[in-house]
Amino acid sequence: MFQDRAYKRTFYSAPQSVTSLVAAFLEPTITVAMFLAISWLFDEPIVRSDLTLCLLIFALTFPGRNRFWDRPLNAAVDIFTSWLSLLFILLLCGYATRSLGLFKLEVMMWWALATPVLQFAAVFLGGVALRHVASLPENRRAAVVVGAGSLGVKVARAFEAQGGVGVRFLGYFDDRADDRVDVDATGSRLGNLKQVAAYVREHGVNEVYITLPLGSQPRIVELMEQVQGTTASVFFVPDVFGISIIQGRLQDMNGIPVVGLCETPFTGTNRLVKRTSDLVLGSIITLLISPLFLAIAIGVRLTSPGPAIFKQRRNGLDGKEVVVYKFRSMRTQDDGTVVKQATKDDPRITPFGAFLRRTSLDELPQFINVLQGRMSIVGPRPHAVAHNEQYRQLIKAYMVRHKVKPGITGWAQIHGHRGETDTIEKMQARVEYDLEYLRNWSLGLDLQIIARTIKLVFFDRHAY
Repeated sequence: MFQDRAYKRTFYSAPQSVTSLVAAFLEPTITVAMFLAISWLFDEPIVRSDLTLCLLIFALTFPGRNRFWDRPLNAAVDIFTSWLSLLFILLLCGYATRSLGLFKLEVMMWWALATPVLQFAAVFLGGVALRHVASLPENRRAAVVVGAGSLGVKVARAFEAQGGVGVRFLGYFDDRADDRVDVDATGSRLGNLKQVAAYVREHGVNEVYITLPLGSQPRIVELMEQVQGTTASVFFVPDVFGISIIQGRLQDMNGIPVVGLCETPFTGTNRLVKRTSDLVLGSIITLLISPLFLAIAIGVRLTSPGPAIFKQRRNGLDGKEVVVYKFRSMRTQDDGTVVKQATKDDPRITPFGAFLRRTSLDELPQFINVLQGRMSIVGPRPHAVAHNEQYRQLIKAYMVRHKVKPGITGWAQIHGHRGETDTIEKMQARVEYDLEYLRNWSLGLDLQIIARTIKLVFFDRHAY
């Protein structure tokens, strides 16, 4: 079932649906409107600091996620998790700028409590309305699947996962015998490929999904010629389970249709949102940790000979080499063609360095890398250049993680994939989480990862 859900979000078309557009503005609009409404209820005048806060809120919450089709419990958890992350970021901003006293406590408390409730109510009611409209007989589209293999069954299951909303699945067409098709499709076969066009006309089929392999191109062309004599919409479903699709989408290149299979999520406005959030959060965090930064640097110099900052070449965006900073935690500074990973009880690690690595404090200088533009706060962790050369040959799609800037923390790290990767299986698991992050990136996901990372710093003891 995970693959079925992943397939539905693998490709997206360039034009936004109306519901996606509404969702993009719904969360930031509700958040800002609630602050202004509660301020008005408490007779608080709207001054410059309030307007600045509204602009910051809108920037951090736009675009909102489309949760209309999520299950209510999943939507509620997602909304409240994102909201707590946002409140934490705002508290950091207020503390760093000494502006917390500019806002009335009662207004902020009521706003913090009421906003997520109203967001959930809007999503829930919007979802109910959309499902009702989509379930009306006149809005349900009859669909057939051409190809009764495993891919065809995945498409049919995708229809079923929507509870029959919007699409009424009728069955499969395939030329093969029952023993050569997927067992789950044998009971729903409607005929062979030569019968598709006639069936579509007779039964008013609205959509035809072709799931035949590319090796069947002559049959696909013949089928297309026949079905195009009807009014049905035709969709070709490529089998993408054998490759890692990142931000797949259909684009128009001066009239030529181009299918993107592997692209960074940070293009256009997403790139601006990502960089802005890195600069804002990175500046605030760097300001807050500057006393700690100085104390650790002194501690490193006093406890072992050598510089406080360790510099190492790593692969960054598009595989280009960048210099990444860390507090030195070892007696050696390996940065050659062979770099030995740190292991548990590694004799190269100093006692003070062991504390830094266990609490992830050795990573703090990388906020300077963030401000320089070499890294992001959230993204795939960068590996030494020597390790990249090794793993790119052993792990499929390993270098795809370099479609974005490396991060101080990431989706893999909050799922336990930190520290030594002493087996190919461990590195493979880390890469899979990194690719999942690229497929599903949003600003809300970044905030969630930051919040969970802070928790891990205090409670996780797996790093060394």
